[in-house]
Parts: sequence; C-alpha cells; structure tokens
Amino acid sequence: MENVSNGSTSFLLLGLVEMEGLQHMYSILCILTYTFIILVSSMIVFVILTEESFRQPMYILIGTVILNGMFGSSSFFPKLIIDLLSSTTKISRTGCLLQVLCVITYTTFEVSSLTVMAYDRYLAVCHPLHYVYLMSNEKALKFIGGAFIFTFTLVLTAVLLSARLPFCGTRIKNIFCDNMSLVILSCVDASVNTLYGTVSTTLFLVLTLLMIAYSYLRIFMVCLKISKEACQKAIHTLVTHLINFSIFLIGVFFIFIRYRLGNVNLPTVIHVLLSVTILVFPPLLNPIIYGIRTKALNVKLLHLFQKTFGINP
Repeated sequence: MENVSNGSTSFLLLGLVEMEGLQHMYSILCILTYTFIILVSSMIVFVILTEESFRQPMYILIGTVILNGMFGSSSFFPKLIIDLLSSTTKISRTGCLLQVLCVITYTTFEVSSLTVMAYDRYLAVCHPLHYVYLMSNEKALKFIGGAFIFTFTLVLTAVLLSARLPFCGTRIKNIFCDNMSLVILSCVDASVNTLYGTVSTTLFLVLTLLMIAYSYLRIFMVCLKISKEACQKAIHTLVTHLINFSIFLIGVFFIFIRYRLGNVNLPTVIHVLLSVTILVFPPLLNPIIYGIRTKALNVKLLHLFQKTFGINP
C-alpha cells in the first residue's frame, strides 16, 4: 500500500484514469443510458401517481422500486458524466463517503423493497379474501417507510465506521467510491468495520432471502391448486418479480466475486465491470420489464408516450 499522509482530502479513481483515452465516447454512452433511465422511470412513476386505478399496494411497491433505481443511478451517473467531460479523476473524501452512503443505501433498500413486494404477492395469492385488510395502501407505505429507516440506519453505521478511519492510500480501483475500497486503504486495523459489515450483511441477506423464497414457494404451491386462469395470472406476476430479482442478484454476485478476488492482481477494468453491474442494469431494465409485463401499466404508458410525443395510434 502506498505510504501517503492519512490527512489526504481526496482519492484517485483509477477506473477514470483507464477511461481517459475514450472519455467522450463513454460520456455519450452514460448520458444516453442515464437519460433513458430517468425518462422511462419518470413516466412509470407519473402514471402510478396520477391514475387512480393504480393506487394499490402492488403499484405503490413497483413505483418504490423504480424510484429507488432512479436514486441509485443518480448517485453514480451524474458525477461520472461530469468527470468524463472535465477529465477529472479525483473525488473528495467527503464526496466519496457521501457516494458510499447513497450507493449502499440503494442496494440494501432494493433488497428490502423486493422483500416487501414478495410478501405482498404472497398475501394476494395465498390470502385473497383477507388481502384488503392485510395489505392496504397505508400498510404498504408503512412497510416501505420502515424498510427505508432500517436499511438507512444499517448503512449509515457502516459509513460512519469508515469515516473515522485514517487512510494511507488514495488509489481506488473503480470509477466510484465503495466502502470496501476505503477499508482496504485504512492505516489502522479495520476489523470492527469488517466484522460489522460481514455480520450485518449476512443477517440482512439471510432474513430477506428466506422471506422471499418462502413467499414465492407458497405462491407456487397455491398455484397448483387454483384454476388455470388464476394460476396463469399469479405465475405471470411471479415471473415478473423473479426476473427483476434475478437481475439484481446477478449484480450482487458480481460484487461478491470482486471482493473475493480482492487480493488478486486483476486489471482495473475488471473491477469496474464487476462493480457497475448492480448500478446500471437494475435501474435500466426494471422500468422496461414492469412496463412491458404489467398489462394495465403497459397500456397507460403507451397512451402517455403517444400523447407526449404526438404519435397517433
């Protein structure tokens, strides 16, 4: 590890250094991707907020996932675009910690939202007669609010533990800040950070994944007993959620691989690709998947698109 003053006020993002030769091409690609995410996501959120027929827990939860994707991509793309256009390769210590807070909040809240969504679908399919009482709009919002407060507290604790560390390095093998990179650069023993991160992440993922697996398994078991039409409708919704969940899990898996290979001398571009998957593909693909596979939402979005751009059907 390089021996530099632990009072350094900035970090060097090596991923941006690697992109310097083609920064204009990358900036155009990032602008197009981010614009598409914000435009399509905003249209979905607008339809959910303005259409009275969509004021149901399922659509509220879909809107939450879409908004969280907008938040996640916004914690990454704007700064990246500015850095590419201005040929900047550094980030301040405060900016780095703030980006870590936003990125991890996005990822953990995504898991929490998908868990609440799985529970909502479990109640709708397995307890249809009591669903209105078990999951109202108010209860859905309480679940979302509680999940956000819990995940934000969990993440804030991890970031505060990292903020107290003195750093003996400034080189981060990425195009954005992540918590593990900061821990690696620490001048002192960071076992408290590692222990907290390992325990909190493991317990969080085990509990949420067990709840998701249980909910979807129960839905599948019920589908074997109900009518063919009702089964097809339930399976269609289940597959939609599973597709989105699988995309997110792939991103988590790539991050896991990157951390496991932390001591291996991999090219910086590999570190970047393994890291950005979770920040690019869920926000990019979730609006498309929900917009296409949710029929009622699909119809309203198509109508809004035609009206906005003056296209006659």
